[in-house]
Amino acid sequence: MRKYFFLLLLLPLSACSDYEWGWFIISPANESGLTNLKFLISGITTTIYISLISIIISMLIGLVVTIPAIAKNKYLTYANIAYVEIVRSIPLLILILWVYYGLPILTGFSFSPFVSGIIALSISESAFQAEIFRGGINAVNKTQWEAATSLGLKFSQKLRFVILPQAFKVILPALGNQFIYVLKMSSLVSIIGIADLTRKANELVVSTYRPLEIYTFLILEYLILILVISYFVRKLEKKLKNNY
Repeated sequence: MRKYFFLLLLLPLSACSDYEWGWFIISPANESGLTNLKFLISGITTTIYISLISIIISMLIGLVVTIPAIAKNKYLTYANIAYVEIVRSIPLLILILWVYYGLPILTGFSFSPFVSGIIALSISESAFQAEIFRGGINAVNKTQWEAATSLGLKFSQKLRFVILPQAFKVILPALGNQFIYVLKMSSLVSIIGIADLTRKANELVVSTYRPLEIYTFLILEYLILILVISYFVRKLEKKLKNNY
């Protein structure tokens, strides 16, 4: 009976119009449908992997970019503003194509689609991460800086041991939202051949000529994935609140 549960979930969609839905194409009830279903789901590992690596790298870059913004040197502050505004103004799809096709021409090194996707996602997201970190650090009471100074801590020690732990609690919801955003935007890397969820769906559409069914299932894949991640992010938020 379990193999028919999937079809029951999609049944309401079948009644929305006179269109003859062909869910058999991804139905676990038949061999070809089960094969197609496994093929579609197989892209989830790549999607999560590239999103996770990109968000981690972008956080590191964003933190580095944020430091000049909290410095007293106005030129460093201008450099921070310039980076954030320029990167945020570049459409992600254009950045992916530029990194994959243009960066090798400038550097002389060719990058795989996977590496190119990570570079583009990390750079694009780093500008948003920089603003998140800046807001979180500014939200920490100035007396915390003064207390850290009185203890004789260096600037890097103040950030590491005093400021960032408090800022992290403030910015956690924003970080969770940005991870979900990266997860969704990672679908754009399929344009350079990365075998993520979207790429798998596009390949199956070409061979089966059933775009409505396959892209509907793709929506459900992203929906379930994002709901699961959102659940754990909220759980982590509650845990941190209880610890403070």
